[in-house]
Amino acid sequence: MSRLAIMLTALALISAEAARAEEPIHLRDMGSFHVGGRLVEISGKPVKEVTFTAGGVPAKIDPNGTYQVEQMYVQYFLPETEKGAYPLLLWHGGGLTGVTYETTPDGRQGWLNYFLRKGWSVYNSDAVERGRAGWAQYPDIFKGEPVFLTVANPFERFRIGDGPGSYDPDPAKRRLMPESQFPNEGYDNFVKQNVPRWTTTDDATIAAYIAEVDRVCPCILLFHSQAGTFGFKVAQARPDKVKALIAIEPAGVGDPTKVDLLKSIPTLFVYGDYIDRDSRWPKIRATGVAFADAIKAAGGSADVVDLPKIGISGNSHMIMMDKNNLQVAGLIQTWLAGKGLAKP
Repeated sequence: MSRLAIMLTALALISAEAARAEEPIHLRDMGSFHVGGRLVEISGKPVKEVTFTAGGVPAKIDPNGTYQVEQMYVQYFLPETEKGAYPLLLWHGGGLTGVTYETTPDGRQGWLNYFLRKGWSVYNSDAVERGRAGWAQYPDIFKGEPVFLTVANPFERFRIGDGPGSYDPDPAKRRLMPESQFPNEGYDNFVKQNVPRWTTTDDATIAAYIAEVDRVCPCILLFHSQAGTFGFKVAQARPDKVKALIAIEPAGVGDPTKVDLLKSIPTLFVYGDYIDRDSRWPKIRATGVAFADAIKAAGGSADVVDLPKIGISGNSHMIMMDKNNLQVAGLIQTWLAGKGLAKP
């Protein structure tokens, strides 16, 4: 299917999707589990007395012993009527959690609900160190310290605002990108979703994602930003279990020496707007496009969609939260259907 055909189909679907946004979701099951991780021994620490409740009696806590660490949290939703050929796994980006795909910061339908309504079994996760996955001691287990972001950082770095200095506490004074689709009125809620992250836990995260794939798949991976590296490397580790890859502005890619392992996995790259106005994103996109070209050179299928080039403009790095998020979700749904992975 051509990019133009994808665009026209998505545009035709968007009004119907909006009308159906509030229809009830019928599930046959939902639940959650933790997966992956390992046991670690810590020794040589002093015993401490800790008062857990104000006015309570102190308890002696011995920090020496065995700890469960580096696990991942997964929540799943199984529709009453299955229309996706395989489960859809949603993987978030850096400093974020599975909330990325839930209700948008301004209260609209997120991609989790959209794909559920389309009949996909959806598995949404909090990766190692994030959200309900839990932390581990640092620097004993997680090496180094966590990275925390200011309120202004995502606004200026995720192509919501027009570069450095564009953020202001007053929403009316913020300098948004021209015709930006990000819901400025929901930005304060968005930064409440931000969580600390480490830069030293990639191997543990990949191991946990592989454990999820081993438990759930065959499946389709949809991943964003930092999870680009995870998505491609996990697919290279389990090429028989991954049936499609959807990379939403991947900040990293897989192992270029093992790209042939992806030749049987159809792959979609999606990029938003304003990339040429940013200092970092032209290089990040070029790396992704080069990896797509390598997949094709190895005999695989890789489609690169730059949304502005097909008439969908104004998207930030947080495409799944933008005001036209359902339009882009419709494009993804159409692509999956074109690959024979979704029933009409």
